[in-house]
Amino acid sequence: MTMMTPPPVDQEDEEMLVPHADAVVEGPQPMEVAQVEPASTVDSQPVEEPPTMKFTWTIESFSRLNTKKHYSDMFIVGGYKWRVLIFPKGNNVDYLSMYLDVADSQALPYGWSRFAQFSLAIVNQIHNKYSIRKDTQHQFNARESDWGFTSFMPLSDLYDPSRGYLVNDTVVVEAEVVVRKVLDYWSYDSKKETGYVGLKNQGATCYMNSLLQTLYHIPYFRKAVYHMPTTENDMPSGSIPLALQSLFYKLQYNESSVATKELTKSFGWDTYDSFMQHDVQELNRVLCEKLEDKMKGTVVEGTIQQLFEGHHMNYIECINVDYKSTRKESFYDLQLDVKGCRDVYASFDKYVEVERLEGDNKYHAEEHGLQDAKKGVLFIDFPPVLQLQLKRFEYDFMRDTMVKINDRYEFPLQLDLDRENGKYLSPESDKSVRNLYTLHSVLVHSGGVHGGHYYAFIRPTLTDQWYKFDDERVTKEDVKRALEEQYGGEEEMPQTNPGFNNTPFKFTKYSNAYMLVYIRDSDKDKIICDVDEKDIAEHLRIRLKKEQEEKEDKRRYKAQAHLYTIIKVARDEDLAEQIGRDIYFDLVDHDKVRSFRIQKQTPFNLFKEEVAKELGIPVQFQRFWIWAKRQNHTYRPNRPLTPQEELQTVGQLREASNKTHNAELKLFLEVELGLEQVPIPPPDKTKDDILLFFKLYEPKKRELRFVGRFFVKSSTKPIEIIAKINQMAGFAPDEEIELYEEIKFEPCIMCEHLDKRTSFRLSQIEDGDIICFQKPTPVDSEECKYPDVPSFLEYVHNRQIVHFRSLEKPKEDDFSLELSKLHTYDDVVEKVASQIGLDDPTKIRLTAHNCYSQQPKPQPIKYRGVEHLTDMLVHYNQSSDILYYEVLDIPLPELQGLKNLKVAFHHATKDEVVIHNIRLPKQSTVGDVINVLKTKVELSQPNAELRLLEVFYHKIYKIFPHSEKIENINDQYWTLRAEEIPEEEKNLGPHDRLIHVYHFTKETAQNQMVQNFGEPFFLVIREGETLAEVKARIQKKLQVLDEEFAKWKFAFLSLGRPEYLQDSDVVSSRFQRRDVYGAWEQYLGLEHADTAPKRSYAVNQNRHTYEKPVKIYN
Repeated sequence: MTMMTPPPVDQEDEEMLVPHADAVVEGPQPMEVAQVEPASTVDSQPVEEPPTMKFTWTIESFSRLNTKKHYSDMFIVGGYKWRVLIFPKGNNVDYLSMYLDVADSQALPYGWSRFAQFSLAIVNQIHNKYSIRKDTQHQFNARESDWGFTSFMPLSDLYDPSRGYLVNDTVVVEAEVVVRKVLDYWSYDSKKETGYVGLKNQGATCYMNSLLQTLYHIPYFRKAVYHMPTTENDMPSGSIPLALQSLFYKLQYNESSVATKELTKSFGWDTYDSFMQHDVQELNRVLCEKLEDKMKGTVVEGTIQQLFEGHHMNYIECINVDYKSTRKESFYDLQLDVKGCRDVYASFDKYVEVERLEGDNKYHAEEHGLQDAKKGVLFIDFPPVLQLQLKRFEYDFMRDTMVKINDRYEFPLQLDLDRENGKYLSPESDKSVRNLYTLHSVLVHSGGVHGGHYYAFIRPTLTDQWYKFDDERVTKEDVKRALEEQYGGEEEMPQTNPGFNNTPFKFTKYSNAYMLVYIRDSDKDKIICDVDEKDIAEHLRIRLKKEQEEKEDKRRYKAQAHLYTIIKVARDEDLAEQIGRDIYFDLVDHDKVRSFRIQKQTPFNLFKEEVAKELGIPVQFQRFWIWAKRQNHTYRPNRPLTPQEELQTVGQLREASNKTHNAELKLFLEVELGLEQVPIPPPDKTKDDILLFFKLYEPKKRELRFVGRFFVKSSTKPIEIIAKINQMAGFAPDEEIELYEEIKFEPCIMCEHLDKRTSFRLSQIEDGDIICFQKPTPVDSEECKYPDVPSFLEYVHNRQIVHFRSLEKPKEDDFSLELSKLHTYDDVVEKVASQIGLDDPTKIRLTAHNCYSQQPKPQPIKYRGVEHLTDMLVHYNQSSDILYYEVLDIPLPELQGLKNLKVAFHHATKDEVVIHNIRLPKQSTVGDVINVLKTKVELSQPNAELRLLEVFYHKIYKIFPHSEKIENINDQYWTLRAEEIPEEEKNLGPHDRLIHVYHFTKETAQNQMVQNFGEPFFLVIREGETLAEVKARIQKKLQVLDEEFAKWKFAFLSLGRPEYLQDSDVVSSRFQRRDVYGAWEQYLGLEHADTAPKRSYAVNQNRHTYEKPVKIYN
């Protein structure tokens, strides 16, 4: 896919890749990088290693940077000069913005271009594994000399010292850059070079494209899709089978890339779904389930099961008694662990690993009671097409987020699942089936957990030739690129630039295999079968061939467009039909009038004959006027064509009349009618004759309509033509009427009273002017809300239908109101309150609409925070007609003066935590919060004192002073904890120390990284007190059983490193140092297993947390 200028967005997880611009442009919001990879060679030539480099930029005094843009020093990769550009306070967004910039772009020759793959990172200086890294690639040129991420990371995270990105006011930025050879990306022809075509990307649908290509290249599957019954009356956008048939047909027979919009429409997806990046595995399952359902009762029923369904047996077998429980289950794909496994075989070994159920975990075997047992899984049969989902994403409990596993993980070309005497197979499996598989396709994810890009390596006929299917682009690839380069892990790159650190560095590969498809050798001939036109239903062939012909006609039409001129002819009938219905200002919408496509060489007189033939108006009765755009942006007939002009060709006339040089010529056809309403020759026109157009306004009906046109002499006064105007309107000749000149309507309405006794010349009236007239109406008339032409035009110009939605149901329109763009904030909330029957409009809170995500903006509109309705509806350069509302329990001005804090109260003697929402004026103090809490919570004794703590990642970071103002307290990231102050802490002796005590565990035996969990607390330690004495107090405080407590270990931790303590050690001696960064960096650690129940996460933890689940609605 190629995204040129996606915008910053409101959603926290949505990031953009943009050439930076000070005025940020909004566009659709995919969470996926702009992917162009010209480095792939078309033939399978060995690829030479591209120049690579890692650049580290340490920025000191970061929070004191006061420039909008900040550049790094220059560094050289591939002979090119680069630098990193950051916006420390965001490029018009609340995110750090960061880009890679061509340092010498101003000095480069015209037409320069270079291509680079790169990653940018903000290093976490406390835990490197939490560093934020994003990667992309781009073809840099003079127009786009920098490229990167406008929304790299939230500023709130960056500037929070406890997060580890800003330490001692220093930020560390890393850039890894690979420069690749530039090929001409746009002229590349996939069909010509490979015989295959790609799929267009709708925004963030590369994950779907890679899956569709994989399924298409399983010919047996494609044939089954073709044989699904559809009819000529079906519409692809409403039928998944027909949409898929159509897509596969085009992939088979088209010359260029194929669009997927019909298919996503058939899923019931809206545009926003197409801009949400989903998970390949989930889409695969949902799509196959849908097709399986649609195939029921047809000739291809059961195809999905035949291709993809395997079975395994879950068993539990007792060791000491003769008892075994088994359960057979089917699968369409297998999820294999990546973490801790070196290859596919290691994952299968882990899959069938036997678990011992013993000790506290014995198995209850019906009549035998609790028994030691073995638990495991064995395979009964594998499917002909084996789909392996690699678990590249997993949940990190420490960070409460998903992380991507980029570890090296190998997979073979030939996979033998009968190995080691069928160790993966159950006793009842069919041993006559040889489970030897050949690799068919490799689906790759490039990027991080918060977005990235998918593409696929496929060998359609299982020959040695691989192809890379990357959205619209298909290239030939060698086996090294398809296999080894997708294993992931780290690669050591030599440093090549003098003046920098010349030691090799390890370059993490962010592109790696995510899904593998294997085909069983014994089923190869059946699955890789021939699929030709006879497999495609006749009605489908006819429909698709017709589509192709129409497409070809359009292409031909476009190719010949330069030979033709489009002439748009407006007539009186068009004005009468449109004014008051489609338009109110000016005279006509030219897109809705009769148009003629005429060769440029055609003489204009021949065109007039064409008009005579088409419209039935003889040539001698036709007079054509040229339209002109006036300085005030109105568009009016300006003058008749001269006889000399009518002798020219259509092309010459267009060029003479059209300053914008587009392919259209706009004309007004004047036809005069005689007494019998038959055409007569047009009257002679002198300089003194003015052609005027008339609109009638009827205030009671609120209607404006075109009633006619005629010539007047410039010396005439309006009073002299009143009778003629009245005759056109069907009024009595002496009816009193008011006249107005419609002058302009952009940016504001100008419609002025016309003095009846001043000549048209003195009133500066000219050809093409519009006179609006009406019967006089009293200004205070109750039945006429808009009593005159100017007030009606003002109303029409500013009226706006707004669709209101409840913020709780943001997808459903609740009601619509006709409002004015000039309505103030108060006007709008009053109208909404009136609509929903609410007495107090100040309890309404409005939220604006994000046009790109099709969701409410995260921040509501402040009370009187905008002047007019227009300001509420504009989102960057787009205008919306949707607003969200909610009804508050108190007036919004009052709420805005309040601060809402979520406080977790920990009871002193009961094992319970209760969350309280406390709402106080912003100027309140922590003491005020505590006083309110005392009225809400159950205290262990009436005189108990409370304190408020800041807890983050299971550590206490702060005890809030009672005098601290609550306005700046952030409860979004930190937990605010309230608790009683224990008596022992109130009377500390001179040598007593109050220390932090935290629970911790280690990730694995190999990875000794400390992970905190559970509730941290304070403990008073006395001088000379041993660990044995401290342990006794801790056991009593936490009420841990002896058997469990005996397993606990105790350590002094400083800056994350544990020093284990013995019972005889004096604890206070360890807590003497005061020169540490913060009290939380020194603590007494309690090492034990985390047995607390985890919160329930999504069943499929292989999905990114920011996604909506994939749904196919039809």
